[in-house]
Amino acid sequence: ELGAAVHFDMEQYAYKDITLSILKKLLLEEEFRQRTDVGITIQAYLRDSEQDTKDVISWLKERGYPLTIRLVKGAYWDQETIKAVQKHWPQPVYNDKAATDANFETITQLLLENHQYVYSAIGSHNVRSHSRAIAIAESLNVPRRRFELQVLYGMGDKVAKALVDKGYRVRVYCPYGELLPGMAYLIRRLLENTANSSFLRQNLENRPIEELLAPPIVKEENSLTPNSSLQTPNSHFFGAADTDYAEEEVRTKTMQAFQSVRQQLGKTYLPLINGEYVNPPEFVDSLNPSNFSEVVGKVGLISVEQAEQAMQAAKAAFPGWRKTPAKQRADILRKAGDLMELRRAELSAWIVLEVGKPVKEADGEVSEAIDFCRYYADEIERLDNGANYDIPGETNRYIYQPRGIAVVISPWNFPLAIACGMTVAALVSGNCTLLKPAETSSVITAKLTEILVDAGFPKGVFQYVPGKGSQVGAYLVNHPDTHVIAFTGSQEVGCRIYAEAAILKPRQKHMKRVIAEMGGKNAIIVDESADLDQAVVGVVQSAFGYSGQKCSAASRVIVLQPIYDAFVQRLVEATKSLNIGEAELPSTQVGPVIDANARDRIREYIEKGKAEAEVALELPAPEQGYFIGPVIFSEVSPNAVISQQEIFGPVLAVIRVKDFQEALTVANGTNYALTGGLYSRTPSHIQQAQTEFEVGNLYINRNITGAIVGRQPFGGFKLSGVGSKAGGPDYLLQFLEPRAVTENIQRQGFAPIEGAD
Repeated sequence: ELGAAVHFDMEQYAYKDITLSILKKLLLEEEFRQRTDVGITIQAYLRDSEQDTKDVISWLKERGYPLTIRLVKGAYWDQETIKAVQKHWPQPVYNDKAATDANFETITQLLLENHQYVYSAIGSHNVRSHSRAIAIAESLNVPRRRFELQVLYGMGDKVAKALVDKGYRVRVYCPYGELLPGMAYLIRRLLENTANSSFLRQNLENRPIEELLAPPIVKEENSLTPNSSLQTPNSHFFGAADTDYAEEEVRTKTMQAFQSVRQQLGKTYLPLINGEYVNPPEFVDSLNPSNFSEVVGKVGLISVEQAEQAMQAAKAAFPGWRKTPAKQRADILRKAGDLMELRRAELSAWIVLEVGKPVKEADGEVSEAIDFCRYYADEIERLDNGANYDIPGETNRYIYQPRGIAVVISPWNFPLAIACGMTVAALVSGNCTLLKPAETSSVITAKLTEILVDAGFPKGVFQYVPGKGSQVGAYLVNHPDTHVIAFTGSQEVGCRIYAEAAILKPRQKHMKRVIAEMGGKNAIIVDESADLDQAVVGVVQSAFGYSGQKCSAASRVIVLQPIYDAFVQRLVEATKSLNIGEAELPSTQVGPVIDANARDRIREYIEKGKAEAEVALELPAPEQGYFIGPVIFSEVSPNAVISQQEIFGPVLAVIRVKDFQEALTVANGTNYALTGGLYSRTPSHIQQAQTEFEVGNLYINRNITGAIVGRQPFGGFKLSGVGSKAGGPDYLLQFLEPRAVTENIQRQGFAPIEGAD
């Protein structure tokens, strides 16, 4: 209506391919095919931008009507580099400024050679870049109305004037709108243009003209790998890379994995005792929470008698396993990690279908399981070296030995990662291990069992013993031959295990070690200096990722009075944008909760919340699965039921406080101490939170879920657990007995032993 042109910029590499793909489809539709007042940006600092340009030009030839392509150097080098390193992905941008400049000139040539299909917009403050474009245009006799040159208002004024004086079309662009976002944009440009490698900076330093206009000389450079110099110097552990779903071939592979897994639904999975799959007395159906009429698998549950057989098999296997060299045990773990990497897409699909976790989060869980295998393999080799405290005439060795038999009781919400992490930690430390998973996620643990058997754990050393917690779980916890119990689950069950394990049983000659991780009531504090854009996104991810069913999920947001109303309004609007649906759909951000019991329990909490606070948002949810739409309560009292009890669902309480000290008091005012977050740009608040916020994992200016092995060792204290840190340097110590061996070596010769050779 207004005759304004629309231009699609490229802010994030992750969205580049999908943006180009959508535009190509849209602009071939009848309604838009003849439109020429649309443009797209190409960023020369991206390694694949030349190929993208060629693809767009080919497509424009097919379309038959030209569009604008705006060529820029690229504005988010830091962000793209950091993101790639954090994700263990190849770096999408060039490291050498000269490589970007050279690529810019290559693409300029491509665009101007195809001026009948493309209207070129060359955006730069580098006089050489503009001069080069002009030289190419003149040599190709490109009409001056077929391209334009662009500069930013206030940063290239003299360049703009000189270009206009020479008769070229120049567009001067500037940010328009609210002050703060505009300031952020201008400051980013200012930082770029004052960087040492910037043309403007070099020009101001009065460098010789020949040097300023010299062609860019590219150093030989490789794409930064995850193991590159950008890793932290003290980080020896490199985790598995999550799948990059921006790549089309990966998405195809994922779809194929779902088709393959779907053909295997409804199969029967037997327990593994002493190396044999055995017939149990009872079976239960594991259902797809997105569609509970779909049986994922039939899981055999063992009897107490079979639990005793498994315990005897573990006792028989222990002497041989404890003597197996640590290096050998570690190599079995590494092989298990490699097998998981090979089966990544399939394992993700099982997680999605059995526990309703959205695809991307399921993939991250596979990475975590792989990381546990590789990290604990490294760790046991480090600990196996022990320590030497020798003095003259005496050796003093500090060494570790396995404890005995470990019982692992794993939860359904991280059915692969947590089950794998606790199990392989026990195994690699030399303990024989019995894995009893949650009933609702036993198919995935059956898949983990296949992998651990294929990796080479001997019979009796690892056994898969699904069963009822109240019967088999209780029997194994109370067994006199159990040495270690590793548990992740509810506070109620964890405390009961702790109490039962403390009672000495007949024949028991040791104290049992309990490793318990028992959930949280995690809070994020947002103070008046916070970047609200960042805070809103982080809170939404932390509260509603996997439908709030992570023990690390945010269930309280504590917001300071001056920004409370603005924050709630933005939080509500952002949450409305979430897609709720079947976990396997790529667009789903909020899937189902695990089962009918969970759904009904969460609904009860929502009703309590309605009596205690105001409903800021309640989203509708589909009927065919165990779905609950995200709910946000505002004006919640810090002592309300929904502020104190763990809900384990997509329910968020927003609490108003008057100052930062009150925020910390409210944050610490529960029985839990697992994760917590702070969004702030006030150094004193950040410092105070680091010392006073009672959590095992504190996240500052980022979301509070998604701990990575070897990067954010995970676990809490108070009634969140015993303070153990999965994926950290002291986790394996809980599965080991330390010993000190001292020998006096100041001998007076050797006495012969009678009868010895």
